[in-house]
Amino acid sequence: MRIAVIDNGGGNVASVRFALERLGVRPVLTTDAGTIEGAERVILPGVGAAADAMQRLAASGLDRLIPTLRQPVLGICLGMQLLFEASEEGATDCLGILKGVARRIPDGPGRPVPHMGWNRLEPTRASALLAGIEPGAYAYFVHSFALPIGADTLASSDYGGPFTAVAARGNFHGVQWHPERSAAAGARLLANFLSLDT
Repeated sequence: MRIAVIDNGGGNVASVRFALERLGVRPVLTTDAGTIEGAERVILPGVGAAADAMQRLAASGLDRLIPTLRQPVLGICLGMQLLFEASEEGATDCLGILKGVARRIPDGPGRPVPHMGWNRLEPTRASALLAGIEPGAYAYFVHSFALPIGADTLASSDYGGPFTAVAARGNFHGVQWHPERSAAAGARLLANFLSLDT
């Protein structure tokens, strides 16, 4: 299976690659449009700031390419946020594939931002992407911005209020958490993504 991992400067790219290799696939790390278009699966990882990430995508023309892709696409962490319309972080316009705006998580006593650590996943509707992942399963998060619950939400989590933990629209999927760092639940989600119908 040809898997393209978009090299968008995120520090989690290597761990995503290793997680996929543990599942028996060897992804290609790339910004080449032809390689991405020809892949059977595309993964958009990301950490850092939305504005910087969108600038890197625009510089390689991938901001125009990604919304046209027809194969299954998975955005991870910031990569998921980039699939949505915008982010309050730097008032950044994103790819506009899914509906919603990423907003800063409110901090509070005992609830520092960024939200960093293990938190529970609560599915909101059935999905092949979440097959075999039990309600309440733990996933590993590192983020300061999040999407509210919306029409594209497949699972939520809670940190000072509910937010979208997994989302999908058509062939585009996103997870706010890091499956490559989330033990059994993360491995299962990646395996599910690899086996999605095209």
